[in-house]
Amino acid sequence: MSIYEVLEKTVLVSDGAMGTMLQTRGLTDGGAPELWNVDRPEEIEAILEEYASAGARLITTNTFGGTRGRLAMHGLESRLFDLNKAGAEIARKVADRHPGTYVMGDVGPSGDLMEPMGTMTPESAKELFAEQIGALVAGGVDAILIETMSDLGEVEAAVRAVQSIAEDMPIIATLSFDTNLRTMMGVKPAQAVQFLSSLGVRIIGANCGRGMDEMRLIAVQMVEGRQEGVFIITQSNAGLPVLVGDEFIYQGSPEEMAEFAQEMKMLGVNIVGSCCGSSPAHTAAITAALA
Repeated sequence: MSIYEVLEKTVLVSDGAMGTMLQTRGLTDGGAPELWNVDRPEEIEAILEEYASAGARLITTNTFGGTRGRLAMHGLESRLFDLNKAGAEIARKVADRHPGTYVMGDVGPSGDLMEPMGTMTPESAKELFAEQIGALVAGGVDAILIETMSDLGEVEAAVRAVQSIAEDMPIIATLSFDTNLRTMMGVKPAQAVQFLSSLGVRIIGANCGRGMDEMRLIAVQMVEGRQEGVFIITQSNAGLPVLVGDEFIYQGSPEEMAEFAQEMKMLGVNIVGSCCGSSPAHTAAITAALA
């Protein structure tokens, strides 16, 4: 069944943080997570296996920073295709062990700004994203997740890139709302839903942000603003980070995330996952709460 057909019948659980999990396994600040797809693939597979075993039916490739500019920060731009394809293949391997599980090819922000505030044009942005998306499609993803965005122009470029490479590929697009329920570029939740659905995106939502309290407000606006045939996804951080000693700790518990998931289901949200600071324990709590 397609993702859309499944969502017509039930609420799905998506996975949680990758960066948080990698840090517990030794990824240092400034390291390139995508490099682990080829240097330490068993670690990536183990993390995704934990999420799938906890009930996630949407698992995410370890490719958030897989565009050319972001990889260039680590001197890895020449390995773009291999790193992204490998990330997709690892997730595909895990998903195939869990029937009914889908692979989301993760595409994060480019790190550049669109004109007129920056130098990136719709054409250059589309080309940038197409390079990564082509590798993810080659690796066997079921959908493309365009996440943690703030500029609708950049999201549109990524959407156009998907549509140019794999016309029928499901697209999931999420923005991060962290300033008075707006993105950094001033986009409101309902505005995002209305604009992205006009491009043909059918799964739209929010991720990251300032925790579950604000995500509740964002979700209400998104649900109220959606059109027929559009599904809503929320992936909240596990609370807000608190400095403990010399590191930041997210204090949102699995129990709190479970309560949040039940609220999202009652509201009409179709996919519930988690973001920064979360773990497979949070995913398991969401799964149990929605069962």
